[in-house]
This record gives sequence, C-alpha cells and structure tokens, in this order.
Amino acid sequence: MTNCVVGIIPNINIYQRTDIFIYKILHSFVRRVPYTPLLATPARRHKFGAERDKKLTKAFDCRIILVMDQQKQIVILGIESSCDETAAAVVADGRRIISNVVLSQIDIHRLYGGVVPEIASRNHVQAIDKVVAQALSEASLTPADIDAVAVTYGAGLVGALLVGVSYAKGLAQALGKPLVAVNHIEGHICANYLTYPDLTPPYVCLLTSGGHTAIVNVRNYDEYDVVCSTVDDAVGEAFDKVARVLGLPYPGGPQIDKLAQQGKPVYKFHSVVTSNGNFSYSGLKTAVINLLHNAQQKGEQLSRADVAASFTCAAIDGLLDRLVAEVEQSGAKTVAVAGGVGANSYLRGRLQRLEGKGLRVCLPKLSLCGDNAAMIASRAYYMYCDNQFADLSLNACPTLKLRGEKPHR
Repeated sequence: MTNCVVGIIPNINIYQRTDIFIYKILHSFVRRVPYTPLLATPARRHKFGAERDKKLTKAFDCRIILVMDQQKQIVILGIESSCDETAAAVVADGRRIISNVVLSQIDIHRLYGGVVPEIASRNHVQAIDKVVAQALSEASLTPADIDAVAVTYGAGLVGALLVGVSYAKGLAQALGKPLVAVNHIEGHICANYLTYPDLTPPYVCLLTSGGHTAIVNVRNYDEYDVVCSTVDDAVGEAFDKVARVLGLPYPGGPQIDKLAQQGKPVYKFHSVVTSNGNFSYSGLKTAVINLLHNAQQKGEQLSRADVAASFTCAAIDGLLDRLVAEVEQSGAKTVAVAGGVGANSYLRGRLQRLEGKGLRVCLPKLSLCGDNAAMIASRAYYMYCDNQFADLSLNACPTLKLRGEKPHR
C-alpha cells in the first residue's frame, strides 16, 4: 500500500474539524486512494477519534494520512496595570512565556511609604506604550502576529486599571483582534500554569496576593469555589503595615522576610483564623503595634528581627493550618500558591515539607508571584478558547471579586 497526504490542518480546535475535513476530502476523490492515519496530538485528539478512523478505513478500504500544522499556536499579548507595575507579556497556548516585561514603580513610591494612586496612574500612561513595544520586540513578533489582546480590568486601583483597559481597547480595535478582559485574581492563580505546564484542575489554591487572601478550590479553568477568605486586611497588606511600624521601607513583604530570617519567633500572637473558618489580619497588625508601643513606653528595646519572625509565623501558620484542613477534607492531591506573599521563604519552606506527605505542591517562580502580564495572558488563553471576549464598552472594575466568592458568614 502507498501513502497519500490528504492535507494540512492547524491543530487549533482539531477535535471539531477533523471528521468534516476527512469526509470532504475522501468524497472528492474519484477513485479510492490509500491513506495512513496520522491524527492530532493526544491533547487535541477527539475522544472518538480512534473509532472514527476505524470506520473510515473500513468504509473506504484505505489508510489515511492527515498532516497537522504543529506550528500553529495561540499567541496572546497580556497587559497589566492594576497597581504600581506596568507590565506586558507574550504567552503561547497559555503555558509558554515568549516575553515578559515588568516596569516597577517601587523606587518612586518608596518615598511615600506606599503606592500613591494618582502617581501610579500617571506613570502607567508614560510607560505602557514602551513596555508593550518591548514585549513584542523581545518576542520577535509584530502586533499583527498576536491572536488576541488581554488586559486586567479589575481588581485594583481604578485610575491605574483605566490606563491598561483604555490602551488594550484601542490596540485591539486598531489590529482587529479580540479583546479579553481578565480578572487579576484569576491571573495570579494561572501563574502556576507558566511554572508547571502539566498542571491541570482540579486542585486547591492558597491565594496570598496584596489585596486578597483566600483558599480556593479550582474546579476547572473557569470554575472556582472559595472555601474561606479574609474578612478585613489581606495578608499582603498586613506585611506592608507591620513593616512600616518596624521602620522598614516599602514594599514591606520582602523586607520582613529578610529580617525575620535573622530572628526567632519568641512572641506569641493569636491565630488569624476566625471562629467561622475565615481569616482576619487586622487584629494581628494591632497586636504587633501594641507590643512595640508598650515596650517603647517602658523604655524596653525589642529585637526587630524577633518581632518580624514572630509576626511571620502568626501570619502564615494560620493560613497553612487552614489549607491542610481543607486538603484533608476534600481529598485533594495538589496544592498551588498564588500571589505576592507566595514568595515568602517561610511559607515556601513549610509548604515544601508537605510534599513528603504525598501531596504535590506547586510554587510559582518568584518572578511570577508578584504582578505581571504573563499570568494575565495565561488566563486569557482559556477565555479565548471559550470565546469569552469583551467589547469596547469594557470598563475598569476596582472591586472585582473572584468568581465563586461567597459572602462572609
């Protein structure tokens, strides 16, 4: 038997197109020509593909060759401007970073001890076009090469969000490309797919970003069940506020982490887990402030390193204890971490020790824990595949919640 090439098909949505394509090709032949089956990659293979091949082979007394265009991929340009980082990235198929550019404003806001929204917005305006151009340049692509434009539309600072949303809408309109509106919180979760390309739902995610703290059951790429969350401050906010009391510069999280490694957790603070299973960081912050003020009034000198270590343990132990309880109850086999506090060395160390108990622990690369556009492009890929596109009426939503989040009990 000889082989014959039927045609070339891009592998996008191959499971929807293969049957129709093969039948059209075969019926267009006057005589029966031998073919050999060579179908899509396993990830794209239709679940009835093998059965279909067998029927075709019998019906046409032939073998089928189907040549795939394996180079076809979905390339998305992501844009992130929710706080004080202007970021753009190009990501292929939601898993592979082609370029990732982050322009931080830390040096600007350090002078004020925190982010000044108006200053952040003005700096986004000045930087966003250059950052996007750099991301495309580093990816060796032109704007015409991308398949969609993705942008964070919430949650975050409204002025900062509007810069990114306005720019993305204009760019998508000018290029005639789809616009994908991404939830910043969902983007943090998707940062795990960039570090672990084989990771797929379901799994349990510990969300520890600057403005959000929660334990989330990730059911699917588009389905989340928030088990518990903070009722006041997020863990990232608590780190920044305690750092300021300790006289550490902004941003406080990395500074406390560094200082805590030099001290011991000699001071005992109450648990951040509330009676109903949620989290509260406002009381922990106040307890640290009272400890320092009382010592100052008595003329006592406390070790800042010991205070930092004690605070770190109190802030993170409750999170991890609650996480372990949820894993045991749900029977989950995989745990992932998302958000800026996911870079904390104490948290990462404790989680890594859980791997010895038969649990898979996914920790994003340090560069992907903070705000970045690669995670936004990754989240957008799954929305793109599901045709979840936005139109030009898209607006910023500074108080956007994670889907599946419930009112506090």
